[in-house]
Amino acid sequence: MFKRVRYLFVKELIQVLRDKRLRITLILPPIFQLIVFGYAANLDVKHIATAFRDLDQSVDSRELIARFVSSKYFDTVAYPENPGEIETLIKKGKIALSIEIPSGFSKKLKKGDTAVVQIIVDGTESNTAMIALGYVSRILSEYSTAAMIRRLNQEGMIDFEETGVEVENRVWFNPNLESRYFYVPGVVASIALLIPIILTAQAIVREREIGTLEQMMVTPIHSWELIVGKTIPFAMIGFLDVIMIALIGVFWFKVPLRGNPLVLLLGSLLFLMSSVGIGLFISTISSTQQQAQISTFFFVMPAFILSGFAFPLENMPQWLQYVTFISPLRYFLIIIRGVFLKGVGLDILWTQMVALAVLGGLMILLSSLRFQKRLK
Repeated sequence: MFKRVRYLFVKELIQVLRDKRLRITLILPPIFQLIVFGYAANLDVKHIATAFRDLDQSVDSRELIARFVSSKYFDTVAYPENPGEIETLIKKGKIALSIEIPSGFSKKLKKGDTAVVQIIVDGTESNTAMIALGYVSRILSEYSTAAMIRRLNQEGMIDFEETGVEVENRVWFNPNLESRYFYVPGVVASIALLIPIILTAQAIVREREIGTLEQMMVTPIHSWELIVGKTIPFAMIGFLDVIMIALIGVFWFKVPLRGNPLVLLLGSLLFLMSSVGIGLFISTISSTQQQAQISTFFFVMPAFILSGFAFPLENMPQWLQYVTFISPLRYFLIIIRGVFLKGVGLDILWTQMVALAVLGGLMILLSSLRFQKRLK
């Protein structure tokens, strides 16, 4: 029994490894994906192209502009002379933000009146616009507080600033708020999803397409032996890819691995059960390798969207949040980011482990039953 599985296992490994193009596919695309997400996929908004229009030309207005310029978030690229020039700069994409200080700004501050500052932001990229407005609001709030303290001190409230509230921020698990700490572990999860699905679906469909699958079935090998022998090699290859990408993330991108690596490996094994099961299911609904490729695409894209890989699940409609519970990638992302960034163990992640084990077992069972029906 195990001898037949072992022979089939070795046969699949030989067939995969002797294909030069497939060997390259197993190594270069995962590394390329890691580089893209590690360097290019960055949600950190800095160096916002900004135009300043100071109509007041006072000490107070120049101090406010200096606060923006001295921060790492705003780069001065223009000093437009009229509103029409601001509109032109935004349409051409040369600036993303315009700050205009009207005349009389300093006089209103000294009187204790409300001073108005006009902020115009390019909303084409909504995420960047919202973050930029947050930076602007924080700088204006700090400036307003400082101006109020100065005015109260001038009215005789000496050392009022010493009684103020000092806010100290402490960010856990990602102190510098670097996007790569969020994305690199996600790439590890994506590799664990893609590689086994593609290899399993393509290999079985290829056997059926060239007619060798039926030849195998007339041999003494059982259906479940065929399934095990053909899926384990691809799960093992996916597991090795996960280890490779994780090591690159830790030693090249300096993503901290704060948890126990064995917990990460256990979660990866459980998740690979689901990936192999999905690949087996795709092979049962596909007659050609092209159909398998298209089916894989239509499954993988919703799986990524519904996993929390890039979009917060909390922002989705309530009914769609319930749908995400059937996505194995959702649970694996919690595991991998928890191990990498938070350093949590099985005492915290056991629910995700159980969910992966249940989903993986059901997926393999259902796919195996359908696979056997297609053979009869």
